[in-house]
Amino acid sequence: MDRFFHSVTLDVEKCVGCTNCIKRCPTEAIRVRDGKAIITPERCIDCGECIRVCPHHAKKANYDSISMIQNFTYKIALPAPSLYGQFQHLDDIDIVLTGLKALGFDEVYEVSRAAELVSEATRKIIQKGHLSKPLISSACPVVVRLIRVRFPDLCSHVLSLNAPMETAACLAKEEASQRLGIPVEEIGAFFITPCPAKVTDIKVPIGIPKSQVDGAIAVSEIFAKLSYAMDHLEKIEPISKSGVIGVGWASSGGEAAGLLNDKYLAADGIENVIRVLEELEDERIRGLDFIELNACSGGCVGGVFCVENAYVAKARLQGLRRYLPVSQNHLKENIPACMEWQEDLEFAPVLKLSDDVGEAVRMMMEIDEMCRQFPGMDCGSCGAPSCHAFAEDVIRGLAKKSDCIFILRDEIKQVASTLSSMGNMTAMGQVTPKHHEEKEGEHDGS
Repeated sequence: MDRFFHSVTLDVEKCVGCTNCIKRCPTEAIRVRDGKAIITPERCIDCGECIRVCPHHAKKANYDSISMIQNFTYKIALPAPSLYGQFQHLDDIDIVLTGLKALGFDEVYEVSRAAELVSEATRKIIQKGHLSKPLISSACPVVVRLIRVRFPDLCSHVLSLNAPMETAACLAKEEASQRLGIPVEEIGAFFITPCPAKVTDIKVPIGIPKSQVDGAIAVSEIFAKLSYAMDHLEKIEPISKSGVIGVGWASSGGEAAGLLNDKYLAADGIENVIRVLEELEDERIRGLDFIELNACSGGCVGGVFCVENAYVAKARLQGLRRYLPVSQNHLKENIPACMEWQEDLEFAPVLKLSDDVGEAVRMMMEIDEMCRQFPGMDCGSCGAPSCHAFAEDVIRGLAKKSDCIFILRDEIKQVASTLSSMGNMTAMGQVTPKHHEEKEGEHDGS
């Protein structure tokens, strides 16, 4: 499968080439050519920003249908803790979990349970002090992919632990297989996802060769059906086995707070994430043990698949956590193998100009020279997010210099000026086509 598979797609029919998306893409993966947006798959990290800002709903994300669960003998739902914040007047998490079973799942394994295990594993790793600090959370796949393509020097700082979604799927399948005596292959684990990046993380995981999650169902896809099921429950089952730490992962700062350590930084929103990574790369951030970064504003509650305002959902979760224990899940001894990455995070040089260093330097100089010819307004009218990105496109042969409306305007002015000068000369009788022909006749002796 393509290493750069992405779940975010474009509906060409709805796209009007308005350039809103190109200005917000953190990896400059989008261009507008011939009046339509184009997504470069090698650069896309599935952050969903283009979905969020497109006024014409031309950007969308693929996800799995709930009907897919019928392909398995035993079906396990893996609800993200952000799901709980989508419902009004919810005072018991078990209502949501029981509702999921009413939709056809045989079992519900909370991702917040696995989050508490990841928090404890992170505490152990920090205490050992063997890795470069600060450690960067690996929970948000957008951040991990952003670092991989744009911040290669920070790859060694990323925590080599699977996200709670992956850990939950692995543990849930193992427990169900041992308890029921059925093969793991017949057990399906489905994540109820708040964002498209998790869909990509399942299809093309980082750190492991294959995901244990069998599908991702969008919160928005399941919300109406789940709401109806919750309203018609005859009995509420006591299913929940997670505490404040696990549920807290749904919003920004929750993962870091679960470390019980005040030497941390938490940032959310893709622009803020990039700013933190840039300062970290420049070694302007010091004295921290851990950095939690969430691409979506507010954390996972701000995912594009969520139906509720991120900050309203966060407030609801604070109310739900009030009567929960601190944590209900703990590691028995060492960190289990299913929680750890099997492969190191490697730089994916999709943004570099050339494999040949000399050629790359030459192209960089040409880009800088061409960029000085542009107005520096970063207006996006050329179809690129900035003048520098447009200059790069021109040098790569992907665009023409005249695609810049300011360059085109100057060229039109020059042509108009030339035509005007010729018109003035004609009016003054200095040059006329007839006069020119008469002069030629005299020279011919006719």
